[in-house]
Amino acid sequence: MRKSRQREAVRRVLREADGPLSPNEVHAAAERLVEGLGIATVYRHLSALEELEEVVRLDGFGKGGRYESADIAHHHHFHCQACDRVYDVARCPGQKRVENLAPPGFVVEAHELTLYGTCAACRG
Repeated sequence: MRKSRQREAVRRVLREADGPLSPNEVHAAAERLVEGLGIATVYRHLSALEELEEVVRLDGFGKGGRYESADIAHHHHFHCQACDRVYDVARCPGQKRVENLAPPGFVVEAHELTLYGTCAACRG
């Protein structure tokens, strides 16, 4: 894949984000780096970077999903119900604790955890 200023801006925005971003959030931040960047271009680059496994698309956080850099270590998310932002949560309850939540006889191979509530900024 050929390098471009637009693609590099999308990569940079996702690397520096404090949580997964919607395509519109990626667009707003990347447009500050590359003037005139269009939303369709952002969608194209997100799709291409997803195919290259450089970014991960997370569904379940509203229309259009959210994206984050694929090189982020295992982590979880907090979804603010007031502002709709999604934040990374660095701590994990651990595989053993998660395994204890599964019904007897089940084997947990992986887990994802999303916390829902109100972020500090929205609480004022």
